[in-house]
Amino acid sequence: MIEFTKMSGSGNDFILIDNRDGSLAVGDVVEFVKRVCERKMSVGADGLIVIESSTKVDFRWRFFNADGSEVEMCGNGGRCAARFAFLNGIAGENLSFETVAGIIDAEVRGDVVKLRLPDPRNLVAEDRIRIQNEELFVSSINTGVPHVVYFVRDPDQFDVFNTGRAIRRHEHYQPAGTNANFVAVVDGNTLRVRTYERGVEDETLACGTGSVASALIAACKGLVKSPVDVRVQSGELLRIYYEQTDGGFTKVYLEGKAKVVYQGTLWDDAWKG
Repeated sequence: MIEFTKMSGSGNDFILIDNRDGSLAVGDVVEFVKRVCERKMSVGADGLIVIESSTKVDFRWRFFNADGSEVEMCGNGGRCAARFAFLNGIAGENLSFETVAGIIDAEVRGDVVKLRLPDPRNLVAEDRIRIQNEELFVSSINTGVPHVVYFVRDPDQFDVFNTGRAIRRHEHYQPAGTNANFVAVVDGNTLRVRTYERGVEDETLACGTGSVASALIAACKGLVKSPVDVRVQSGELLRIYYEQTDGGFTKVYLEGKAKVVYQGTLWDDAWKG
C-alpha cells in the first residue's frame, strides 16, 4: 500500500508521494511511474513527484513525466510540491527544495504558490526549422527544461498536437527533444499559450516552464512587460515575473494556484501487471 496525494497545478496534474523515510519499494521505478500515470487503468497523471530528504534545504524531489522519463524541472509540479510540503509539515510557507536544475525557492500563500525558477539559458531569439515542407520561424529557451516558442494568430484554431509532436521530435533539438509552445499576444501584459509537452507526448492543460518560456521570448521581442499573465488551456491564469538584463533574464518567478484534488492509497493492482 502506497499513500499518495493527487494535485493539480492549473490543469497540470501530478501524483505526489512522500518518500522521506526511503520506504518506497517498487522495483523498476520507470515502469511504476508509467503504470500509475496511465489514465483509466490507474490513477492517471501528467507526472509523478517523489519527495525525499535533503541535507541542504527543506526537501529534495525527483520528477518523472508520465512516460517514466526523469527530468530536471517542472514549474507547475514545483508549485504542487511546495504546497504539498507545507500542508504536510515538511516546510514552512517560505521554502526551498533540490532539483536537478538547482535549488528552487517557493512561497506558499493559501492555494497560490510563487516559485523562483533557475535563470534561463540557451536563448535563441530567431531560428528556422522545416516541418512538412513548411518553414517555421521559431525561438527557443531553456527555463529548467528546453522549450520552443512559436507565435501564431489564434492558438485555439491551431493544430497543436501534430505540429507540437513534429517540433518535439525535430532533429534540430535532438537528442533530448523539446517542448513546444504556441503563443498569441493578447496585450502588453497578457499571452494565450497552448503547450505540447515532451514526456507526456500530448498537449497538456498547462505548462509552467512553457508559460515562462513564452513570456520571456515575448519580452525579448518587446511584445510584453513584466508581470505577464498567461492564459493556459485549462482557462486558468499563470503570472510570470522577471527582470530583463543585457544578457537575458534573471529573478524569474512563476505564480499560480496549486490545488489538492484527493488523497488515497495505491493497491498493488494499480501498478503491478
